Amino acid sequence: MSKVIAFAGKGGVGKTTVASLVVRYLGATGKTPVLAVDADPNSNLGETMGLNVTSTIGDIRETYMKDPQSVPSGMDKVNYLETLIEQALIEKPAFDLLVMGRQEGQGCYCMVNNILNSFTDKLTGHYKYTVVDNEAGMEHLSRRTSGKVDILFLVTDYSLRGLRAVKRISQMLGSLKLDVKKLAIIVTRGPENLSDAFLTEVKDIGLPIAGIIPHDPALLEFDMERRSLLDLPAESLSVLAVDKLMNEFCPVS
Repeated sequence: MSKVIAFAGKGGVGKTTVASLVVRYLGATGKTPVLAVDADPNSNLGETMGLNVTSTIGDIRETYMKDPQSVPSGMDKVNYLETLIEQALIEKPAFDLLVMGRQEGQGCYCMVNNILNSFTDKLTGHYKYTVVDNEAGMEHLSRRTSGKVDILFLVTDYSLRGLRAVKRISQMLGSLKLDVKKLAIIVTRGPENLSDAFLTEVKDIGLPIAGIIPHDPALLEFDMERRSLLDLPAESLSVLAVDKLMNEFCPVS
């Protein structure tokens, strides 16, 4: 059974960066195979890992909905859609990447969504870890048929606005069909000592801080050069911080 590590937070706080660095950590420590799932409609998890994404679950869904009769002769629609998902999977030595892509347009998507969700949920069973980069609304997680999440990290930058978004997301969890075993906050671009005002907000949310990712010039450098964050040196500040929080907050076997 795959262990699911998920990330959520408002746009621009660095959750995709942290998700990439967790994939890096799992690969570097031999905790493979890993399935990375980009469930944010503003898909850029693949880009942070230096991958060119050519097909998404959203593309598959829209293509099928435009022409449901396009299923090849001798193949039922379930096998057809599952084959398309397998083709959309980007396979690398230490991990595979599946991109959910855009949300559905107009029309009834219930049947095709049920097939897609059922298959992607079964797919995770083939991996030791599944790392999910979510949108703030966490629609993908709420639609997973199992609904089980081992660790959900709510990511904020060092701002009260980002932290208040974390609070809204944590309050939303009660209305979602999710079984979350561990829930914690990650602070990005944070100082070593957090301000009293920030810590007061954290106390009000009632969740622990799993780790603080400091400002790391290497992240900007790699972004400008379009280099994969998986290739960041082990001594970079962000890599050290993510490795530390993974070792301390959620040691993996």
